[in-house]
Amino acid sequence: MKKFLILILVLLSIGYLGYENGGKLLPFYGQLTQDRVGVKVNLQDKMQKDASFVGSSKCIECHKNKHEDWSHSRHPKMVQNIKKNPSVVVADFSKLPTDADFTLKDAIYTVGGKFKQRYMLKKDINNTEDYILGNYQWNVQTKKWQHFKPWKDWYKLAYPHNNKNLPTSRACDGCHFTGFMSQEKRVETGIACESCHGPASNHIKEPESKVYLASLSDPIRQNEVCLQCHMRNRDNRLKEQNISKIYGDARNYPFGYEAGKPLADYKMVAPFILGYETKEFYKNGMGKKNRMQGNEFVHSIKGKHGITCINCHNPHTLEPTAEKNTGNNLCMKCHSFGSIIGPHQKDLKAHTHHKVDSKGSLCVECHMPKVGRHLGNSPLTVRTHMFGFLTPTETLKYSMPKETNACFACHKKDRDMQTLQNDLESWGMVSWDKR
Repeated sequence: MKKFLILILVLLSIGYLGYENGGKLLPFYGQLTQDRVGVKVNLQDKMQKDASFVGSSKCIECHKNKHEDWSHSRHPKMVQNIKKNPSVVVADFSKLPTDADFTLKDAIYTVGGKFKQRYMLKKDINNTEDYILGNYQWNVQTKKWQHFKPWKDWYKLAYPHNNKNLPTSRACDGCHFTGFMSQEKRVETGIACESCHGPASNHIKEPESKVYLASLSDPIRQNEVCLQCHMRNRDNRLKEQNISKIYGDARNYPFGYEAGKPLADYKMVAPFILGYETKEFYKNGMGKKNRMQGNEFVHSIKGKHGITCINCHNPHTLEPTAEKNTGNNLCMKCHSFGSIIGPHQKDLKAHTHHKVDSKGSLCVECHMPKVGRHLGNSPLTVRTHMFGFLTPTETLKYSMPKETNACFACHKKDRDMQTLQNDLESWGMVSWDKR
């Protein structure tokens, strides 16, 4: 009854404001008002709970179009077999440093390829198939080899400081091989259907046995499918024990998790305290690295109000992406001028104080500036998912590099930070708490 009354009020409001003013919220009504089931409930179908992973090839017959869309995305290409397709290598191995502990002949799989590429070398451990990573990685952005010490992360006290003693089964494979996170089987390279929908063996046998569909879940639980990997974490066992207790077995992924299960039972989120800078976070919570979209998003105004990853990204094609950006079109679907959720100026130029066709009038440049790096020597390419506008004064307050500020990134040759702050204040775009 309560929801019915709310719906009536929403419809009346839309009628009063006009479709252009409020109608864009109507498609999201069900999502934004959906009952929260809690973060400890297992949402898998009862027949999925004892299912196994079978691989995406089993999905094609019934889901041909979605499989086709997914096959062209970045997800299936996160790990690729060099022996089957040598063209997946993007590095120049003729320039491989002499102190490298591997050659192209030794490499079995590539990891990544858009911003950086690493190479997996076979090294069985305790008679179990396993791999290690070579001590150099290819920086795609700089076109140079860069030394790689995979043990220099939060788990550095859990492994010998030698990449030959850090198996990918503990550091990488949970996110990069479908099936490995929960069942420790490399069923498929890359992020395939079952990484997001859970094991499908019973669904293949009996379609009435459902796989997990995140889009039907409440907003918090819906995002978990993405946050299993797009949120930096710690081994969940560290909630109760010291890292020395899991020496040689610390996992850099939520070990045991499957889509639909409660992620909170498997993932310990990377710690952050407002005002303290770490290797992963600036003082305001913005991420310094890649794969931190979730760490930021859960603190954003969008995340807090029930917006989800797939409201902006197609879950199969992943678009929009850096290569396939839609300009302001995506944002304007909800945030068009005249909408009750803004912008509240009369037009784009009045909102941005920049020419309409300029970089300064692109939503992502101001609300999702590039603040993180994929590698230490790389340029800033990782866009924040906190969405709030950070002023020059706030950038300095949080001790962030000037280049992370949206204004300075464009005007570093002709304006200093104080002048940029003055510009914003003269436009009336800075409130008293941001001065």
